[in-house]
Amino acid sequence: MKTPIILGIESSCDDTSAAVIQGKKILSNVVSTQKIHQNYGGVVPELASRAHLQNIIPVVHQAIQLANINKKAIDAISFTRGPGLLGSLLVGTSFAKSLSMSLNVPLIEVNHMQGHIFAHFIEDESKENISFPFLCLTVSGGHTQIVQVNDYFNMEVLGETLDDAAGEAFDKIGKILGLEYPAGPTIDKLSQNGDKDKFKFPLPKLEGIKFSFSGIKTSVLYFIQKELQKNPDFIKENLEDICASVQKTILSSLLDKLKLAIEITGIKNVAIAGGVSANSELRREIKKLELEKNCKTFIPKFEYTTDNAAMIAVVGSIKYEHNKFSDLKTIATARYKM
Repeated sequence: MKTPIILGIESSCDDTSAAVIQGKKILSNVVSTQKIHQNYGGVVPELASRAHLQNIIPVVHQAIQLANINKKAIDAISFTRGPGLLGSLLVGTSFAKSLSMSLNVPLIEVNHMQGHIFAHFIEDESKENISFPFLCLTVSGGHTQIVQVNDYFNMEVLGETLDDAAGEAFDKIGKILGLEYPAGPTIDKLSQNGDKDKFKFPLPKLEGIKFSFSGIKTSVLYFIQKELQKNPDFIKENLEDICASVQKTILSSLLDKLKLAIEITGIKNVAIAGGVSANSELRREIKKLELEKNCKTFIPKFEYTTDNAAMIAVVGSIKYEHNKFSDLKTIATARYKM
């Protein structure tokens, strides 16, 4: 029996991506990142959707070429239905539906957050396969949540942010510090040479598995404004220590809640996913759970942390195996529960 070939399309925010997967083996994964948003310190939805319109055809064409297949070999089209920016999602959804009709192949809708989690099922000989059940800390610029994954289609969100996502907090604090968007990777890099205990920033103490990151932005803003009045060069002279202290505060919240989820559920398989899972300090701290909590930890490859179509394609492949298809009436949705 022929192993199905799935084309995945991701357009939930500011990355246009297409990937081809055969079974769970990635044949190609192309990502076009929109640089224009750096001028504005964050993603501008209207500009993002226009850029997707320009990028989607060449990106899909390149993914098919790199996979070394004919488009007629594609067995199904998987695409991100949501959550995300509606204008961006509409571009990917409309293209996927049109291509599905022209090739006369099934259409498979994918939840973006499920895609991040399912990146752990991409075939990779260099890492151990993850098994059910497992906990996944999914953390990015738009989302922060801990999910209990019982099987492919049985997942429960144990807790999530009440306001801003962790990645959003990194980016907005980076803007306060004069760093380019996206600021998360820069803060991570600068933190390596900083004193993470130099400055203290508060986070609310929330019961249960809940996150809140809006307060730390305000705290950092007032702190910086106060220090700049005393010393106009304060940021320049203390940038590495500020970044390290901010990073420690945000990551401590993520790790404390993840440890609580382990204690509550007793689940010992623990994964991270999403753009912030590329953070080097978070990766080091997650590995420590293997000794501290007697867990097995699973960390995705860097290319599968930020938004990419490989993760959408692997969900498509799994859904194809289980005959879970969508029809042409499906529509993009900015809010899409798992």
